[in-house]
Amino acid sequence: MTAISFNSVLIIAGISVLVPVILGLLPWLPVPGAVLQVIFGIVVGPSVLGWARIDAPVQVLSTLGLGMLLFLAGLEIDVERLRTPLSRLAGLAFTLSVALALLIGFLFFLAGQVSTPILLAIILMSTSAGLLLPLLKDTGEVATEFGQLVMTAAVIAEIVPILLLSLLFSATAKTVGAQLVSLAIFLALIAAIGLIIFQVRRLQGLDRLLDHLEKRSGQLRLRAALTLALGCGVLAYRFGFASILGAFAAGLLVRVIEFSGREPNKDFLVKLEGIGFGFLVPIFFISTGVAFQLKALLDRPAALVEVPLFLVALLVVRGAPAMLYQHAVGRRRAVAGGLLQATTLTFVIVAAEAGQESGKLTPATADALVAAGLLSAALFPASAAWLLAGRKRRSARPAPPVAVPPARSPGQSEPLPRQAPRVGPSTVQPGRRARRAPASGAAPGSLAARED
Repeated sequence: MTAISFNSVLIIAGISVLVPVILGLLPWLPVPGAVLQVIFGIVVGPSVLGWARIDAPVQVLSTLGLGMLLFLAGLEIDVERLRTPLSRLAGLAFTLSVALALLIGFLFFLAGQVSTPILLAIILMSTSAGLLLPLLKDTGEVATEFGQLVMTAAVIAEIVPILLLSLLFSATAKTVGAQLVSLAIFLALIAAIGLIIFQVRRLQGLDRLLDHLEKRSGQLRLRAALTLALGCGVLAYRFGFASILGAFAAGLLVRVIEFSGREPNKDFLVKLEGIGFGFLVPIFFISTGVAFQLKALLDRPAALVEVPLFLVALLVVRGAPAMLYQHAVGRRRAVAGGLLQATTLTFVIVAAEAGQESGKLTPATADALVAAGLLSAALFPASAAWLLAGRKRRSARPAPPVAVPPARSPGQSEPLPRQAPRVGPSTVQPGRRARRAPASGAAPGSLAARED
């Protein structure tokens, strides 16, 4: 029997505890927690200290963490807002991103930097919705129209590239036609599962049963949701797609079935986020840093040159179309939204691995893409958070003090309001006598107030 070591899991768990402590002690640090976890993973990984490695326990927990991250991302999507003009605006911006990604992909191909421009275009049009979710939660924007717009755009820019990668460059893909048939069957099964759960959820007495077991060790609602996420992930994998596609679909189903037409169960949400952000999701981010081949990247000067080029390409492809948002959310938030949309890491890692397995990407190009994604996750969200915080600081400024007239002593008459000087025909003309000021206390219509 092969011995299984949990040393790497223990080191990764220690980092997951250390990172929030650092962020709590240094609140001015302009680095998101997810990025800091990846950096610590690089430090303890084989590229620097060599304390941790990607073994079987780490690989399993990391895969579960990625699925949980996408499950929570799907859970945050307000389906009702997908029918609003903001969702159409997000779709229009993504369409522009697709056009820019294809253009830049073919420019890299003509320059001899890549051999498959379509794959590079798919990578450039992606956004890591899971990375944006913690940031929007921390800034209090996740429930606002701006937060829903960004999350909708991010989800579109994550699901569509996943589908395209599975259809065109998956290691299990046979033909595009066969994959399209598999996708149609998969979506039909997801819809059927959703309808069955919706009908079961309407049974009388089920709410009382769920609430009763939620206060005990049964935890039926939580177990059912996690089982649904795992089942949808396995179903997606069986049909030749990435398992994170099924996890996101499960989160969307839970959102529609559990929260539509009823008050959200806050305890249920807290427990899900506790399992996700408290345990599984940090393991995914830290293990991503552990797996990052920093030495291999530094040994290839050509790959180092590609890193800033890919970073600028990400900003152009995903950031520039966000300027369409300025009429809806304002220019400052539109710029922040562009920076958030240009943040991608999760999909870059998955696509780089798929590209190397299929022979479409060289190891040097794959490492450069992952490095650009890591820089985007380190720089762009921090800049967006600074912009959003600056907007809140301006809105929180106190209003200028209002001048208060001095208090009058008892018996003092209230002063007459000052009238603006008359201009034009009402001014004093030659040959006419000026009007005398009325005596103190005289009424406006009295003899003392008239002309001589």
